[in-house]
Amino acid sequence: MTARRALPTVRHRTVEVDGVRVAYRESGPADAPVLLLLHGFPTSSHQFARLMDALGDTPFRLIAPDYPGFGRTQTPQGFTYTFDRLADIVEGFTDALGLDRFALYVFDFGTPVGLRIAARRPQRVTGLIVQNGNAYEEGLSEAAREFMSLRREIPGNEARIRALFTEEGTRFQYETGVADTALISPDNWTLDLHYLGLPGRADAQADLAFDYASNLAHYPAWQAWLRAADIPVLVVWGAGDPFFTPAGAKAYLRDAPDAEVHIVEDAGHFALETHLPTITPLIATFLTQLP
Repeated sequence: MTARRALPTVRHRTVEVDGVRVAYRESGPADAPVLLLLHGFPTSSHQFARLMDALGDTPFRLIAPDYPGFGRTQTPQGFTYTFDRLADIVEGFTDALGLDRFALYVFDFGTPVGLRIAARRPQRVTGLIVQNGNAYEEGLSEAAREFMSLRREIPGNEARIRALFTEEGTRFQYETGVADTALISPDNWTLDLHYLGLPGRADAQADLAFDYASNLAHYPAWQAWLRAADIPVLVVWGAGDPFFTPAGAKAYLRDAPDAEVHIVEDAGHFALETHLPTITPLIATFLTQLP
C-alpha cells in the first residue's frame, strides 16, 4: 500500500506594518525561496489553503497575507482603502519579513497589488504566476467595463456595488462559468460572507470597488516592467470568468513571449476551487524552473 504524503505545517502569524496588523499564513522552510501568494476579492489567504497543502513537497516557502479590509488583518480607524495603499502595506509586509527576493502568484485584486510592487521593486521578483489576473484592456469583459464605469456620486451605483457583498453576489463570482458547481465548497463563500460582515468591511470594500478603475492607468507601466524583467511567467486562466476573458491571458504573450499560458475550459474566476489537481502540477513544475 502506498504511504500517504504528509501535509506541510502551515503557520498563522501576524506582523505590524504601518499600524496595520497583517495576518498571514506560511509553510515551508524559512530559508527556502519564497512564493508570495496574493489573493483576490472577496477572499483572503484562505483561498490558498488547499494549494499550500498540495504544494507541500515543493522546496519553497509559501507566504499568503490578508490585505487591509480582508480576512484576519486588523486595520486602524481612518485607513484609506485604495489599491495604492494595499500595495504600500504588502510592500511593507515583504520588508518586515525580510523578503528580498520572491516569486509572485497574483489573482484578481492581487494582480494590481502585486504588479504595483513589481514595478516599484523590479529587482525583487524572480518569477510571475498569473491566475485570472488582468493587466490588459482586451481582458476586460463587458461586465468588468461596466463595473469600472460606476461612479459613487451617481445615485444607485453604490447599491449595485454592495450587492456583490451578499450571498447571491458572492456565489455568482464563484459559480459563473463553472461546469460542475458541486466541486465548489460552500465553506468558501460562507467564510467570505463572515469577513464581509465584520464592522467596517463593507465600507472598505465599496471604497476599493470604486477605486478599481484607477488600475487601468497603470497597465502600461506593468506591461513595461514585464518586458524589461525577462523572468519566467506562467498564466493559468479559468475560461468562464465573467470579469476577465481569456484574451487577457493571451495578452501576456505580447510582453512575455516565452510565457506558458493555459486556458482551463471548464473553470470560472476561482479556477483553483474546481481544478486544483490540474493547476497544481503546472505551478510545481514552474517553481522548479525558477532561479
